[in-house]
Amino acid sequence: MFYNNTMPTRFMGSLDDYHGADVVLVGAPMDFTCSFRPGTRFGPQKIREVSTGIEEYSVYMHQSLEYSRYFDAGDLELPFGNVEKSLDIIGKACEQIYADNKFPLFIGGEHLVSLPLIEQAYKKYGDDMVLLHFDAHADLREDYMGEGHSHASVIRKVCSFMKGTNIYQFGIRSGAKEEMQFAKNNTNMYLFEVVKPFMEQIEKIENRPIYVTMDIDVVDPAFANGTGTPEPGGCSSREILKVASHMKRLNLIGFDLVEVSPHYDNSDRTALLAAKIIREIILSIKI
Repeated sequence: MFYNNTMPTRFMGSLDDYHGADVVLVGAPMDFTCSFRPGTRFGPQKIREVSTGIEEYSVYMHQSLEYSRYFDAGDLELPFGNVEKSLDIIGKACEQIYADNKFPLFIGGEHLVSLPLIEQAYKKYGDDMVLLHFDAHADLREDYMGEGHSHASVIRKVCSFMKGTNIYQFGIRSGAKEEMQFAKNNTNMYLFEVVKPFMEQIEKIENRPIYVTMDIDVVDPAFANGTGTPEPGGCSSREILKVASHMKRLNLIGFDLVEVSPHYDNSDRTALLAAKIIREIILSIKI
């Protein structure tokens, strides 16, 4: 099995049995290509740690985690500094979860960890799959300072195997001119706004297989400052939780939450927000 049994903390309410779970949480503690402030490799454990401080019951969805069957597999053991090998390990872990007919829920780590996860989802669900991307940044660069594998290029990499018309980007408020032009010609990008465009798209896509990748910096740093590339002008924590609570209407087939960097937030409010989002996602999954 790919998981690490030595992790000191599990996400609240996690089962002890992988085989009996419908949902599998996995930490991908990689931050090798962070372009500003490193530290996201510590995100998964901090989110688990603070999860015990929130309720299992969601007042947004009127449901409790006590009726959900999920297993926290711990963090993957990744070779420090080896991007290619790390992505391969992440992809194989996701592939096994799909092979076992379970739902993959990954916690980053930098946004590049999403690439092999989206690849595995696409391998399983094909051209009908939709990708919802919540982020402050477009992540559509061909490379960052000559490096093709970067957290700044993850969605551009996805466009190499998936139709851009099936990619919806919400909350974007930062990117190079070339990225904005690429999005105009290839993806469905919604600048600044998150809730309104998301709600408008739900009825069009709700029955299709949907993978969601969420960078915590889609939220304004006033609410989530514990991230490597904070970008002012984002949505509120209330808005992103509203979005998360409406995920239950969708046919979710995979989810990742990335870029929580706890050392920049002594209050832990970023990790707490991430834990609440994950709670809502677990409650939204239809198995």
